[in-house]
Amino acid sequence: MQKFFPRTPLLLGNDVEAKRTELLNYFHQTFDRYESLFEVLSCDEAYYKKPINLRHPLIFYFGHTATFFINKFMLAGLIDKRIDSRLESMFAVGVDEMSWDDLDDSRYDWPSVEEVREYRKKARNVIDGVIRNTPFTLPIGWNDPFWAVLMGIEHDRIHLETSSVLMRQHDLKYVKPHKDWEPCRESSEAPINTLVDIPSGKVELGRSLTDPIYGWDNEYGHHHAEVPAFQTTRYLVTNAEFLEFVNDGGYCNDEYWDEEGAGWKSFSKALHPTFWIKDEDNWKLRLLAEEVAMPWDWPVETNCLEARAFCRWKSEKTGQPIRLPTEDEWNRIYDHVKLNDVPHEQSATANIHLDYWASSCSVTRFSHGQLNDVVGNVWQWCETPTYPFDGFDVHPIYDDFTSPTFDDRHNIIKGGSWISAGNESRHVSRYAFRRHFFQHAGFRYVMTDTPVTNPISSYETDAMVSMYDEFHYGDEAFGVPNFMKAMSQLSIDAHHRYGNGSKARALDLGCATGRATFELAKEFDKVIGIDFSARFVQVGLRMAETGSIRYTIPEEGELVSYHERRLDAMGLSDTAKKVEFWQGDACNLKDIFNSFDLILAAYLIDRLYSLKRFLDMISSRLNAGGLLVLASPYTWLEEYTKKSEWIGGFKKDGESYTTLDGLKDILGVKFDLVQGPQAVPFTIRETRRKHQHTLSEVTIWKLK
Repeated sequence: MQKFFPRTPLLLGNDVEAKRTELLNYFHQTFDRYESLFEVLSCDEAYYKKPINLRHPLIFYFGHTATFFINKFMLAGLIDKRIDSRLESMFAVGVDEMSWDDLDDSRYDWPSVEEVREYRKKARNVIDGVIRNTPFTLPIGWNDPFWAVLMGIEHDRIHLETSSVLMRQHDLKYVKPHKDWEPCRESSEAPINTLVDIPSGKVELGRSLTDPIYGWDNEYGHHHAEVPAFQTTRYLVTNAEFLEFVNDGGYCNDEYWDEEGAGWKSFSKALHPTFWIKDEDNWKLRLLAEEVAMPWDWPVETNCLEARAFCRWKSEKTGQPIRLPTEDEWNRIYDHVKLNDVPHEQSATANIHLDYWASSCSVTRFSHGQLNDVVGNVWQWCETPTYPFDGFDVHPIYDDFTSPTFDDRHNIIKGGSWISAGNESRHVSRYAFRRHFFQHAGFRYVMTDTPVTNPISSYETDAMVSMYDEFHYGDEAFGVPNFMKAMSQLSIDAHHRYGNGSKARALDLGCATGRATFELAKEFDKVIGIDFSARFVQVGLRMAETGSIRYTIPEEGELVSYHERRLDAMGLSDTAKKVEFWQGDACNLKDIFNSFDLILAAYLIDRLYSLKRFLDMISSRLNAGGLLVLASPYTWLEEYTKKSEWIGGFKKDGESYTTLDGLKDILGVKFDLVQGPQAVPFTIRETRRKHQHTLSEVTIWKLK
């Protein structure tokens, strides 16, 4: 019987040991397949030469998936010891392409390929041991620690695909054909595309947390819509159909491109799709590890901006309202042809899940009712920016999987490609990328008079985010000044009095939604804000980009009030260009965060899982004579910090030992206490009539 690349498993049943065996196989085959992809690279140089400037080199992605397991296992409590904290910090967070440039090579001192291979071997053994030996019960659910095992494997499969896209963009000398990654060799004349009627209907989207199969956060919740009738193409747009647009000067006519698309086109100098290669009078297509004569009956692969431009061109030529489908319309198409997800024991009826080739194939090969390639071959761009369903929540150990993409700049792709496996192959999956991003993605278009109405992606109604928005940017309450503004001014005053005289760089560690980051930028040339929560960091980013944020806060019961806060109203409009916001772990900071003249850690230290590690390393992040400003109410709670990590608040040698005692003992080796302790009050508003009132103890330390 043919063996397929394992499908994402059902997480229920009565036999835990049988499920454990299934998960071991799922892990090892995924880990193996990922490593075999990197065997396509022809030399060590290929790991370090960037395929494109907007992404890390491939050495990052070679290490990233293994370190992801270890970092998430630490957070889930599945392991209590790291393998290599340096690599686990360096490879922790990938790059979501920003406008056009996001990286600086000088920041990264990458390890050797052999060092990463050895790390992956060690990680494999740790992961194998967790799966073999950790007790669990069935079904495995969202809140179970063992959920992190599935999270790591499905994350591996995402990067199996994204890494293959980068390899397609690599110089041909850096890749070589591989027996496990053979492309399709079949091609014929391209079919003429026609339109198919899709009747009106209801779309019900979203999953329950009780669904016994792994999912990412954006799949959960609920959404429903009535979709009017429309028409869509039988086939995905082929290379041949797209050639008409290219030959008609589509890339040279700015009328077909929106402002974003024109900006990308000007930057990239694009005159045709990225994977097309002009060879004198002929066209070739770049595949994973080779160039082939253009298969005109295969689907064209573009970014969203190119797909939109084609639709505007097609609309002009036909006089019909043509555009990309919305996410709701794509789901109507899926429901109309009555498709199901990839079966576990049979070949897929689509070019998906690596069941066939390491490339696309003819759009005529797989029919789905009246249409072809409703799923598979290439992802399909949708007109809908990604947004949260009602009831959306982030996973506690991966809060930045989707939330950073709720910015109206990431569009949803549906249907999966030839390499989409596991969760990626499921019709409920909701992946989204920046519109100038390249994936194995193409499109089909729809003809409809129905205008696009995109759901609002903002989520400042989130209770915790809104509370911190008000805490940071709100007015004083009960005569207590805004805490973050007060702490920033106290820090600036201390820098004048005790600092090293440099105003080059400051760090707002545990920045939350970012007020102190902006306040410190009144004094310093560059201020970096870092917080563990991507939800909080997004607020700071939005404030820096737009100069304002909007949020609701509870008044009583279901009643809320609406608030807008602006940098210019706070006298901070000139600071936005001097700040950066990053998601990061204060106990495991990336190496690039160093050389600061002042570090502010307000309302942070009693929320860290390893305060001792934080205090041990923080001196290395400061310049000579730099200041460390700590502010905390010392509210030690085991839900945040294990008692073994507390540095005070207990009896020692029969006597009371305070947190300040602990700070003096630990920091006193490398720091002088130059100011404090002093009490600084703050209030946190919960409702109109309920506020928390707290005294934070502030100490200021100067590096010896």
